Amino acid sequence: MCTRRILGLAVVALLTLGGRARAYTNQWAAHIDGGEGMAKQVAEDYGFRYLGKINDDWYHMEHRSVVKRSTEPHLEVHQRLMKDSRVRRAEQQRAKSRTKRDLIIKRPSNILNMLNDERWPQMWYLNRGKGLDMNVQGAWAEGITGSGVVVTILDDGLEKDHPDLQKNYDPQASYDVNSHDEDPMPRYDMVDSNRHGTRCAGEVAATANNSICAVGVAFGAGVGGVRMLDGDVTDAVEARSLSLNPQHIDIYSASWGPDDDGKTVDGPGELATRAFIEGITKGRNGKGSIFVWASGNGGRDHDNCNCDGYTNSIWTLSISSATENGLVPWYSEACSSTLATTYSSGSTGEKQVVTTDLHHYCTSSHTGTSASAPLAAGICALALEANRDLTWRDMQHIVVRTAKPANLQAPDWVVNGVGRNVSHSFGYGLMDATAMVRLARRWRTVPEQHKCEVSAPHTGRPIPPKSQLILDLHVKECSGVNFLEHVQAKVSLMATRRGDLQIHLTSPQGTKSTLLAKRPHDVSKAGFSQWPFMSVHTWGERPHGVWKLEIHNEGRYLDTLEEWKLVFFGTETSVEVDDLDRDKPQPPVVHQEIQVQDNTATDARQNAVDADSWTGSQQVDRVSHPEVQRPTTENQTSGCAAFQAGGGGCLVCTPGWYGSNGSCLQQCPSGTYAVQDDSEAGAFCALCHYLCLSCKGPSETDCVTCHADSELTRSNGAMFCVLSRLSWQMQYTVWFSRMTMAFLVNMCLMIVIVVCLALYWYLRRRKSAHKYSKVSYSGNGEAHADTEQLRGSTCISDSE
Repeated sequence: MCTRRILGLAVVALLTLGGRARAYTNQWAAHIDGGEGMAKQVAEDYGFRYLGKINDDWYHMEHRSVVKRSTEPHLEVHQRLMKDSRVRRAEQQRAKSRTKRDLIIKRPSNILNMLNDERWPQMWYLNRGKGLDMNVQGAWAEGITGSGVVVTILDDGLEKDHPDLQKNYDPQASYDVNSHDEDPMPRYDMVDSNRHGTRCAGEVAATANNSICAVGVAFGAGVGGVRMLDGDVTDAVEARSLSLNPQHIDIYSASWGPDDDGKTVDGPGELATRAFIEGITKGRNGKGSIFVWASGNGGRDHDNCNCDGYTNSIWTLSISSATENGLVPWYSEACSSTLATTYSSGSTGEKQVVTTDLHHYCTSSHTGTSASAPLAAGICALALEANRDLTWRDMQHIVVRTAKPANLQAPDWVVNGVGRNVSHSFGYGLMDATAMVRLARRWRTVPEQHKCEVSAPHTGRPIPPKSQLILDLHVKECSGVNFLEHVQAKVSLMATRRGDLQIHLTSPQGTKSTLLAKRPHDVSKAGFSQWPFMSVHTWGERPHGVWKLEIHNEGRYLDTLEEWKLVFFGTETSVEVDDLDRDKPQPPVVHQEIQVQDNTATDARQNAVDADSWTGSQQVDRVSHPEVQRPTTENQTSGCAAFQAGGGGCLVCTPGWYGSNGSCLQQCPSGTYAVQDDSEAGAFCALCHYLCLSCKGPSETDCVTCHADSELTRSNGAMFCVLSRLSWQMQYTVWFSRMTMAFLVNMCLMIVIVVCLALYWYLRRRKSAHKYSKVSYSGNGEAHADTEQLRGSTCISDSE
């Protein structure tokens, strides 16, 4: 018996170390009708300790006599609970592996001199200016500090009495889900393993100008912490954290997720999914909770954040990282669901992030995408103060329109079908706080979100080894969705080695998204079952036309695509921005007294002016250094309203002019079409579909004229440019009949020619034979003469 117990404990220990997701805990989630009182009564009747409400009619309970960790479910307790008529459903909770997305690397930083906060000079990502930071000082100069906005950090606890946090600490945004009490204080140990949440909180709301540590991006916002990572992370634990006080908390920041090991495919369970849905539909009085998520640190293991169901969700604002020098960090995961980027740590020699730390300390070495998500949450808090009516979708639209691709270096920047720069490494670019605040002020709520699904007819398609499968899906109509936001490709496939697969999706406008990149460490045979690979790269495009799915199999084994479908989220009408309230620097609204040196105030005002030109969609031909110079008298006739510093190209065109390749034109050139953009960036020229020579819109059905090797052809009521050498595929009946007629005519001509030739030779031979017979029957006198004639004829015949 003792040996068996030791073996059992050893197995549990191995599960704890090697794969927490396989261990059963002593906690249950139960669906009980009758309210919280009934749930407490059920818990008491069956020996449970009631822990709290999860969401809807789901409740969290812990059994006193069940071991905390087990390799097998406790069927006896579970069956007793399920037999009760008051219990509609129950689930014994399993521990999941969730990792914090920081890195452990330390190094010193340089010293600057601005605000009196101890580490402000080292906060390069907020104070460099010249387009090399996230432009928060312009928002601060206008009095926007996040006042009235509440952010909570879902993590391993929050040191609420930290001198740089206690002024902004909000107990209503805090809870300890691990210990089931109101105090989110972290558990201290020898290695400070629970410092993560306190570090993230300081990035958001560390108090400004108090001579202590750092400055939060939204230093006027309230900040709370949910302690939920220091223990078994179950579906119920995640759901309770995500649904904490949703009418009080505005923004939830999470810098964790499934293992970033390049082989895990995991996401929220049923209860956490319910919490997300409840949050975006009912949170903030129906405007929707804002969930900000770190994209992941699996870059070294070639992980892909589309295999993370939290960052791959339409409900989260997925944030990636950029280094001090605008490079892709070594830990960064690239994927098509990343919306935007903030600064964080890089390689040796590159600066890291400054923030609060445990034991009332300060650190200059916060790292990874863990540091990026709280910066994004703080910037969102600034925008939310500027406009408290923003919905969760409004926030995503504003991020897409204002993010800056400039100064971020990646090989995969492309221009999508509506002219925006987008990258798998950086999303739409670096978040710009001032631009977001100014656009938020004049933002009008986006139209209602619609959803449509289009199932592909292809099932059971083999994917041969060292080969690829390419499938087209023609979307003719998509009820309610004319302008795209998120696109999901739900894929089910069987794979012998899942990591050998690559999946790409190309929109009708030609925007190609990598839904899944090759993952060398993923040797799983599980494949994918209705996994929703998501892309934000087609934001603003139309769904109509031919979508192309490409699955590359780089392995040695035959895989099979079982089924797939596309799910489109978007609006029926286009998103418009109010032109009446253009973003301009606003007079300060003082929430806290901030004393800075004169050069700081000057820089902040200058940043406010510089940032003015960045509000609105960022096109590749209009993205450059954010410093601008206003047009002089002699160049105002060019149609340019704002030039790049140093006499560069135009950033903003005057009304009636169109931006194209850094200049302003009164008419868009061939191969482009005019796009009326209500943002400050103004109207611009976007590329036609690659099949069109000239067009009236982005789709291949909007062609007006075609290239020389193509012809305009009608099919199913729409006009397409079809390559001339391929036009027979669309007109095969006419081609066949014409070719048949030509063949018959040629055959008749050949027969006539052959008959004529045969007749000609026949007549010649008869004539020759007649001459021979005349010579043979001549007399002696004539014979001589005729013989000479015959010889002459014979010679002529030989020569012929």
